[in-house]
Amino acid sequence: MENNLTWEQFMAVDLRVGTIIEASAFPEARKPAYKLKVDLGELGIKKSSAQITHRYTKEELVGQQVICVTNFPPKQIGPWLSEVLVTGFEDEEGFIVLSQPQAPVPNGKRLI
Repeated sequence: MENNLTWEQFMAVDLRVGTIIEASAFPEARKPAYKLKVDLGELGIKKSSAQITHRYTKEELVGQQVICVTNFPPKQIGPWLSEVLVTGFEDEEGFIVLSQPQAPVPNGKRLI
């Protein structure tokens, strides 16, 4: 079965780069996670939650650029309203490795 996607379908997913400006503990989350604030340039500062505590410390996350899905509807996660999805890949142990640009790019730039 072919599972091809059109350019229009791909472009419907708004993937943008942003810089993590704040990372804090999220003790209310069911699984270990951080609360993140991501600067997405023209889109503003958006909130997210990410289950990345095994691989990253809060301190090392600040200043990291990440790729986010910006056009999902907001999702309530306990007391935190997540506005964007920070993307990543599962490693061989099932822990998330953040997807990041190889070089710095302006916040808010779209993945194409």
